[in-house]
Amino acid sequence: MNFVIKMKERAISVSKRLVLPEGTEPRVVRAARAVLDERIAGSVTLLGKIADIQEVAKKEGVDLKGIQMISPGADPNLGKYADTFYELRKQKGMTKEQARIDITDTMRWGAMMVHLGDADAMVGGADKPTADILRAGLAIIGTLPGLKTASSCFVMTDIDPQYGTEGAMIFSDCAVVPNPTPTQLADIAESACLSCREFLDAEPVAALLSFSTKDSAKHDDVTKVKDAIGILKTKNVNFVFDGELQADAALVPSVTDKKAPGSPVRGKVNVLVFPNLDAGNIGYKLVQRLGKAQAFGPFLQGFAKPISDLSRGASVEDIITTCAVTLSRAK
Repeated sequence: MNFVIKMKERAISVSKRLVLPEGTEPRVVRAARAVLDERIAGSVTLLGKIADIQEVAKKEGVDLKGIQMISPGADPNLGKYADTFYELRKQKGMTKEQARIDITDTMRWGAMMVHLGDADAMVGGADKPTADILRAGLAIIGTLPGLKTASSCFVMTDIDPQYGTEGAMIFSDCAVVPNPTPTQLADIAESACLSCREFLDAEPVAALLSFSTKDSAKHDDVTKVKDAIGILKTKNVNFVFDGELQADAALVPSVTDKKAPGSPVRGKVNVLVFPNLDAGNIGYKLVQRLGKAQAFGPFLQGFAKPISDLSRGASVEDIITTCAVTLSRAK
């Protein structure tokens, strides 16, 4: 099934509440209307000054009927949200006065809605840098138990069907952590495998990639991947993995037999974990452009509750798709 259709159908079936913190961005306003009309979300909330949201909607010809609007600075929940934010950040030097100011930022407000259960998922980034949504998510929502690292993945589809799960794979991390430590790399692998279960409905089999296979080269970058493998073994994770592996050793059984005989991932890899952002970003774009695969994402992973980032060049349809994917993960 087409990945986008699958995610939309799943989101429709769970009917969760979506908050969009960039409520005065024209593309977001148009996407909000479509998400509600297509029943991708049970409810949609736009954040921003209400008069400004209404003005944008009028210019775009968008009917706001049924869409909730919240102006954080004037909302009755301001006191509760500020107090909660203060409790979360007081060990970092946050004061009550500053918490009341900071929480009115729409990205933080949206994250707080998700944290407190007033919304089920948040999608932002159409008009703000990735760092803003990451900071809000980490400060308020936090990461999944046992993980300390937020990262991202791409869902790659329409690959040669001999690879992955019927030609679909998870590539991670391609957008967030530039040069992960061994601990971060292990976290990325765990999160990517969870994403595999959520997006591909398949049991994950992960290859941690390197320019070396099983000590064929000595380098600090190789050691990092080996150390990440050691961490995963210590944690006794519930997925199959191996590394360090070159890409061909991970993907081509005849090469696996030669370079990594006995590898448990032979012929079954559906998750590729890249050693750094250079490799991940270059890798997914090569597969997309030269291999003519579809690349969906990046989708944030590792957070305790579902939030997603958007490219600032995202189209309305891109925003709708990201909303569907994010809502499909809500419990």
